[in-house]
Amino acid sequence: MTYSEPARSAAPRTGSPASASSSAVLARGITIYGCGSDEAALFREMAPRFGVIPTIVDEPVSEANIGLVSGNRCISIGHKTKVTNSILLALGEAGVEYISTRSIGFNHIDVEYAASVGITVGNVAYSPDSVADFTLMLMLMAVRDAKSIIRRTEVHDYRLNEVRGKELRDLTVGVVGTGRIGVAVLDRLRGFGCRVLAYDTLLTASADYVPLDELLQQSDIVTLHVPLNKDTYHLLDRKNIERMKDGAYIINTGRGPLIETEALISALEDGKLGGAALDVVEGEEGIFYADCRNKPLESETLLRLEKLPNVLISPHTAYYTDHALSDTVENSIINCLQFESGK
Repeated sequence: MTYSEPARSAAPRTGSPASASSSAVLARGITIYGCGSDEAALFREMAPRFGVIPTIVDEPVSEANIGLVSGNRCISIGHKTKVTNSILLALGEAGVEYISTRSIGFNHIDVEYAASVGITVGNVAYSPDSVADFTLMLMLMAVRDAKSIIRRTEVHDYRLNEVRGKELRDLTVGVVGTGRIGVAVLDRLRGFGCRVLAYDTLLTASADYVPLDELLQQSDIVTLHVPLNKDTYHLLDRKNIERMKDGAYIINTGRGPLIETEALISALEDGKLGGAALDVVEGEEGIFYADCRNKPLESETLLRLEKLPNVLISPHTAYYTDHALSDTVENSIINCLQFESGK
């Protein structure tokens, strides 16, 4: 099984929307759940070009709003809310046959159960540059201790840090997962002149592949770009974190449960690791994407991570660019049209 992104996604945009509109005559419409205002505007703009009538729903799909499928065989969902099996069963009973998730990952939906109730699930391709750019930004911020610098400057403490930063050209970076995003990260790293190692179960990229153990032992920075599944859950567990170089950094823009959080916190607290930059964390559901300023956080692990001076946290935002969002909306529509046309 490959650790690269799943291969069921629609291809990135290669032609004009009109090229797909010939199949739109078969479409009866698409119900789009969990649709933010920016996504809704794009769906309303793009759908007519494909001959599609979109039904826009602000809330994520639930048993309470399944009636809004309005006889449509295809629906589109976001990645922010888990789709339970009871919802999938109800969708199947309502006549839904295809779900296009507006994400690369499938970890919020049981694809096998969906198939058992007659529903096919597809993901979407979007600009890998969005996550790759953000990954490099996190790397640079981590090795230059940006969190400390910014916090001190905000309180008008303009002294230099006692510890100097590091330059990427002097470091070895290990890229775990060489799908579209991992390859985009590899391409960017070459421009910095650093040594780059790669690990995947399929050797599909032009890279210096090594076993995972070797990558962990030699890398000053380890960055994760694999999907979350039963094989990658806690890929960086306590044992693998112990294999890493002393003072190394972990970057995660994939999925939170790729890392065993308790083991990560222990390694950070005792000085085994130099730092971490995490765009995703275990237990982020219900916290990320919400305004939590005036309520206590229920995640003790997130609070512990945020208190550490060498940990950067961002709220699952690496993918969030204009270009990537446009790709996501367009390819979600194309997914549904291809299903309707029997492809």
